[in-house]
Amino acid sequence: MAVTDKIYIKNHRQLVSQLDANFPKGAFSGATLDVLFGGGNLDQLNEATADRVIEFSKDFLDCDCQANPYCGHPERKFIAYLLDLRAQGLDPEAMVDVMTADYMVYAYPGDIYGFLDDAVRTLEATEDLANVDDRPEEARRAANARAEIEGR
Repeated sequence: MAVTDKIYIKNHRQLVSQLDANFPKGAFSGATLDVLFGGGNLDQLNEATADRVIEFSKDFLDCDCQANPYCGHPERKFIAYLLDLRAQGLDPEAMVDVMTADYMVYAYPGDIYGFLDDAVRTLEATEDLANVDDRPEEARRAANARAEIEGR
């Protein structure tokens, strides 16, 4: 399961009530994307909530693919956002606080820890394979990215 499957809408019940529509809590669920980010429902939200929905949409759903927002780019952009937060030195608890403040979405810190651990393991494997394949530049890039995630 991808980390984006574990990103949830904060104040979900409040939004369901404001919009008078049921949709899943998952921020990247197809039905949630349709209801919240389809554009037609923003006038039903209070100003602060609408602003965050618009920011989320601009930052993650802005792509020219015909299949947007179901093309995978929003999830990849969000993963890059999480990795950037980690590169800034934030721990998973602080990362959750920032994503909640920025976009009204949250995750459990344990899920963020798991995502970061998976990223480190993937980069370790990438580094090892690059070394075996005599590709020192790729090995160095993987090692540097891993060190950044590990906070070194």
